[in-house]
Amino acid sequence: MAAARNYFAWQYRLAARDLGRRVVEVGCGTGNFTGFLLGRGSVIAVDTEPECVRRLRLRYPDQPNLHAECCGPPDADFFKLRRFEPDSCVCLNVIEHIDRDVDALVAMASILPPRAPMVLLAPAFEALYGPIDYQLGHYRRYTKRSLALAAHAAGLEVVSARYLNLPGFFGWWANSRVFRRKKQSAAQISLFDRFVAPVTSLIEDIVPPPFGQSVIATLRTR
Repeated sequence: MAAARNYFAWQYRLAARDLGRRVVEVGCGTGNFTGFLLGRGSVIAVDTEPECVRRLRLRYPDQPNLHAECCGPPDADFFKLRRFEPDSCVCLNVIEHIDRDVDALVAMASILPPRAPMVLLAPAFEALYGPIDYQLGHYRRYTKRSLALAAHAAGLEVVSARYLNLPGFFGWWANSRVFRRKKQSAAQISLFDRFVAPVTSLIEDIVPPPFGQSVIATLRTR
């Protein structure tokens, strides 16, 4: 997914509306999304994989506003991020990798001030769960309702929730249910990012789809 520039730009346009100046990015990986955040006051990019954190630091050298840390919710070291005084959090395609998702949401909320925004994006609909999800380490896929239930269990308010990427729904269904693929196709990702994502993002900004490959939600701490 590293080359899917249009897809990450789409995610940023959706998330940027609600993020503050001091953002915690949970599950930064090697920084595919992090670069879009660097215009803000500070970015606290965290991942549980030391190699990802190392590569992110190499990718964005000499960035005084970037703090890369090896931790993740609900690990004990994650709570130390309070020292950066973050005012918002973004977590894209990560929460599905965490077994204790409610505990992870509680941890994210605990490092933020009251009424702070948290933007989550996760794969949608258990019906799409297939070999790729399993190989990627996904515990689950979400709906707007199940994501809201997890948020409420964590003591968070749901500000908004919507589905996105309607074409991706059918593509993932085909890969999961018809072809039973075990990994994502680089060619499919390239074609999607070049031709589908730019058009779909414009259309769905005007008319949000009734279902999609992903669900995105803005939550708020109490």
